[in-house]
Amino acid sequence: MKIEIWSDFVCPFCYIGKRRLEQALELFPEREHVSIEFKSFQLDPHATSYQGEDYFESLAKKFGSIERAREMTENIKKIATITGLDLHFDSAKPTNTYHAHRLAKYALTHNKNVAITEKLFEAHFTNAEDIGNVDTLIQIATDIGLKSDEVSAVLHDEANYSNEVQFDLDEAKQFNITGVPFFVFNRKLALSGAQYVNIFKQALQKAWEDEQ
Repeated sequence: MKIEIWSDFVCPFCYIGKRRLEQALELFPEREHVSIEFKSFQLDPHATSYQGEDYFESLAKKFGSIERAREMTENIKKIATITGLDLHFDSAKPTNTYHAHRLAKYALTHNKNVAITEKLFEAHFTNAEDIGNVDTLIQIATDIGLKSDEVSAVLHDEANYSNEVQFDLDEAKQFNITGVPFFVFNRKLALSGAQYVNIFKQALQKAWEDEQ
């Protein structure tokens, strides 16, 4: 059974949804027969690279005020904590995720798509790293066992894996995906949003039974 997940590395609910799905999989008897692939999606394809901007100031452009941004992230942080995640919005660095998505596509060719996705989420939300910075991405990649010289060559040529990222973005449009995370089970069953663990359990069971 295959699960495809459209998500973005600066999306907190994508991180929460990832963790909840993993918790559901721990309770799923057939979990060894499940494969996961993270697909590219950009919440803001026009986002600039990190220029020292405060995270809340960045969010305020979308939600109207810094106060509203702080209120929203505080609520998200509480949800994340219950899920077992430690998010630090106050030190997060707003950036463009395009290069990170190219890196994830390269990692996929080495069966490290899920591993790099976890590391990118952690880098952005917990470790206050700039995941739009090429040097930062190279370090993250080497931390999971990818070769730094190969990763550097990939990232320094924007043509590398750009088609693969664009393919995912185009598929998202075909599926009318306007928000993430978005989970597709065997191309038959879809779930949108960071659902509760029991909802993921039900989806896993239904997708498995349909497959059989």
